[in-house]
Amino acid sequence: MEHTTTDIVDALTDASISRYRTRAREEATHILDAIFSGQFETEEYAIGMELEAYVVDDSNRLISVPDAVFETESCSPELGIHNVEMHTHPDVLRADGLRRQKSQLETVCRTVGESLSAHQATVVSDALWTIPPREGTQRYLSAGSEQDGMFIAKNGRKVPRYLALDYAIREYNNGTIEIGLPQLSSTPSMIVESLATSIQPHLQIPNPTDLPAYMNAGIRTMGPVLALCSNSPFLPADLYAEVSDADAAEIMTEASHELRIPIFEESVDTGSRKCRVPDDVDTVQELITDIVEDEIIISPPTLDQENRSHSLCDYPAFSAKRATYWRWIRPVICGRKPREEQRDPTTSTSSGYPSTRIEYRPLPTQPTVRDTIGLQALVSGLLIGLVEEDHPLSTLSWDVAVENFYTAVDDGPSADLEWITTEGNVTSDQSRMYADLFTVARRGLSRAGVEEATIQWALRPIEMRRNASYQTPSAWKHAQVKQKFDDGHTLETAVSAMQDAYIRQMNQTDSFVEWDPAPAVWTPLLLPKHRFASFGSVEDCLFHHISRGIARPLRSGRKPALVRVAKMSDDRPTNSRK
Repeated sequence: MEHTTTDIVDALTDASISRYRTRAREEATHILDAIFSGQFETEEYAIGMELEAYVVDDSNRLISVPDAVFETESCSPELGIHNVEMHTHPDVLRADGLRRQKSQLETVCRTVGESLSAHQATVVSDALWTIPPREGTQRYLSAGSEQDGMFIAKNGRKVPRYLALDYAIREYNNGTIEIGLPQLSSTPSMIVESLATSIQPHLQIPNPTDLPAYMNAGIRTMGPVLALCSNSPFLPADLYAEVSDADAAEIMTEASHELRIPIFEESVDTGSRKCRVPDDVDTVQELITDIVEDEIIISPPTLDQENRSHSLCDYPAFSAKRATYWRWIRPVICGRKPREEQRDPTTSTSSGYPSTRIEYRPLPTQPTVRDTIGLQALVSGLLIGLVEEDHPLSTLSWDVAVENFYTAVDDGPSADLEWITTEGNVTSDQSRMYADLFTVARRGLSRAGVEEATIQWALRPIEMRRNASYQTPSAWKHAQVKQKFDDGHTLETAVSAMQDAYIRQMNQTDSFVEWDPAPAVWTPLLLPKHRFASFGSVEDCLFHHISRGIARPLRSGRKPALVRVAKMSDDRPTNSRK
């Protein structure tokens, strides 16, 4: 720890920050020279994925990730000791690239799961943990000790960068970080950010001068896409322990669908709104300058220890600046060479491949790999389609796009959003908006070289949500908690029971749409054509699902008010209001 605290002090000195700023500016000049000379151009679109999750014990309580888990390839630690990140090697976006992404992510998740099973633990693919560790949420988030005059969070990774950031953010906030949520008003450490987990699809684009167009298009998609996948409506259950029945009813009615967003934005606040929706930019030079001139919180603790290779992708200072450019969409310079086929001998595991890509960051972790790949396909196809076809959505004002995003944060699938269709018509009608959105995504994937059958396969789990009883995981969570509350549970035990059911469903299903309750009427005529296009007929589609043992009656169109997805007789909570 002595070496670590020395690193923290060095990262905060004016001299270190000044050297960092100068070096980042120098590297930015080299990057722009390389971009304008064509050295970052690539021939193909490519995709990759990061998936953040957390680990629980056999009682579904939060625990620290055993070190052995991080011996798994494509698995990394994160800010909290309970967090784990799984990621894919990039694939060219054509032919079987999307299917390889799914296969690799499944392999990583399975390997991590097998490693955890030896410790009676499970990885949970969720956006915000709600069953706390045994000591309770507040004690867990505030635990720490003073060492060399610095607060060291007990449950954060002892990584110099994290420790230095936490120290600087605490100093700015006088030791108390204001989160502003009713049951989570403040916290002594940025470790509160480890409450939330997300997925980040990456899209490599062929021409780096198109980065501004893709960034601006991405801003205008954030609201509608988030409204399709919201997944963090409740805080850890014990934070509701003192809530009255009247307040509980209000919480269940008014709770945002994406608490993850304000938690992250506030946990790293130093007065400059570093975590926010990015501004529109007109040129790649403006974008690179925005990153370089963004507020510096700390100098990277290991920057001066880097051995410069002077290769085209040797930009440690700029990479560190980008890493704290906490915008909900941001660019990435350089990466690993994408695979063109399953066993590509030219593929490199290093990050020295000259390329540019968009990192799409506003999405919560989803229940299954299938859902994750569906969103990866949707985001990639949507961005390509919007930019390549010069879609009129680009004329939607930035202010409206930002309003769309935060409306989706609050209201999830019921958000009232504004969209501009391919024909140039402004609409707030969800049916028209999503019909256009998925059409554009299909065209974008097709332009990239993805065949029709794979497009249908990839988008189906997300598109089917539009006609599901619970269109997003957050809506399902709301319904589960309200049902338990109406059955006599307190809000605390209702949230815990919901989370137990979530984990069971996550482990037993291929995608979230299988969580829908089975309605009483078989209505094949209500099945949209796109849902069985790759099977050839409705009958083939139904036979496919029946053969997999997951066939469900199709709804007659009436949504049941509150139908329980699974019998929860083995729920942990036993106390109730009755």
